[in-house]
Amino acid sequence: MATLKVLGAGPVKRGITQLAAQFEKNSGHRVFVEFIGAPTVRERVLAGEAVDVAVTPQSAMEEFVAQGRVDAGTRMTLGRSRMGLAMRKGAAAPDLASVESFKRAIAAADAVVVNVASSGNTMVKLLEKLGFAADKALKQPDTVKVMDHVATSTQNLLGAGQLPEIRELVDKGVAITLAGPLPDELQSITGYDAAVTKSSANAVVAAEFTLFLATPAARATMATTGID
Repeated sequence: MATLKVLGAGPVKRGITQLAAQFEKNSGHRVFVEFIGAPTVRERVLAGEAVDVAVTPQSAMEEFVAQGRVDAGTRMTLGRSRMGLAMRKGAAAPDLASVESFKRAIAAADAVVVNVASSGNTMVKLLEKLGFAADKALKQPDTVKVMDHVATSTQNLLGAGQLPEIRELVDKGVAITLAGPLPDELQSITGYDAAVTKSSANAVVAAEFTLFLATPAARATMATTGID
């Protein structure tokens, strides 16, 4: 029996955790999952840490392939995630349906709280593109801290994040509500890939796990968490 170590970025946490439990039941192998910010996943995999499967945004996976950190033949796409905004529970919901109403909602907010990973960087660039000053964005280390800050602050804050992460934190009882997804014209879609790392000590079983992630049933599970 092998024990796999899966290192992944936050938005796919919920789906991968469910699928890891299914794989354990079906195969008899163990799967240990750790989810952190995408920049830290990148650093640790590029440093050669002994993990079996990496799950990252496609941009990071391209870098892993280029630098020979993963087995490209095991690479598969889990699905795509979209971005949205959250607000403190009980706050009045802003209109995010159009670009103009989105801009009005941002202007009315004291700040937009963002993480320091790819989704946060995307939101910062979007705010700049829409003409907002740099201090409109308030940075926090990760999405959990973003949403905790939105939930506990007395200011009128909006928290930016991937929709799967926002939904998970709402379900966990964080005092936030999904304000809505970004308008289609401003939407940022992030694809997530999985692959076996070259440092894996359990490459055969790890490849079985990535194949399992590519099955229709596994994709259906991911879709229920917002990764479609």
